[in-house]
Amino acid sequence: MAKKGGGFWGLVRAVFVASLIVLFIGPVIVVAVYRFVPPPVTYLMVQRVFEGRGFDRRWVPMKKISPALVRAVIAAEDARFCEHKGFDFEAIEKAMAANAAGKKLRGGSTISQQTAKNVFLWPGRDWVRKGLEAWFTVLIEVGWGKERIMEVYLNSIEWGPGVYGAEAAAQRNFKVPASRLTAAQAARLAAIVPKPLSWKAARPGPYMKRRAGSINRNAKAVRREGLTSCVL
Repeated sequence: MAKKGGGFWGLVRAVFVASLIVLFIGPVIVVAVYRFVPPPVTYLMVQRVFEGRGFDRRWVPMKKISPALVRAVIAAEDARFCEHKGFDFEAIEKAMAANAAGKKLRGGSTISQQTAKNVFLWPGRDWVRKGLEAWFTVLIEVGWGKERIMEVYLNSIEWGPGVYGAEAAAQRNFKVPASRLTAAQAARLAAIVPKPLSWKAARPGPYMKRRAGSINRNAKAVRREGLTSCVL
């Protein structure tokens, strides 16, 4: 009987250690590696390939990405990017209040959270994924810092069918490298981030033109108020 008990508790310990490695130690190692190495293809990229959408991603360092694009995505996606530690609790509270009131669904995800989700996890809204997203967000905030988070974000997010990262997006939409994007072009790219498969940066409709114009104005405020100080 003792032998069986020892076998049972040995199995429990083995499962515990394996879970610890998968959920805690593994992510720490991966995040440490990606601090210096460009992350490879993501789950979403593989999914899109199987959907027949193609694949175009061209990694470039931050110094080869127009500052106008950095300001535009901060203006559009996360104005407090340089202030928070990965989670914008003020934005989360506003999103929860809007959702509870039955208003249009709002998101409270920061650029850090979006980076964690895009690079390390699968699409979805289940609690397991959200928990892992929070863990990876903490890890990249501590291990990478803001500039690296922004660099990975701009090189990984989806910007059209089969189009990933700033360089591919700039070339596909405007026939210029990411380093030469104008403020207006950057605003149009930032405008389509929420729905990159539906909205078009190169041929925006009336709504997208208004949205891009608003982002462009907000990006000027971002520059004026120094809200990119942690990146630029």
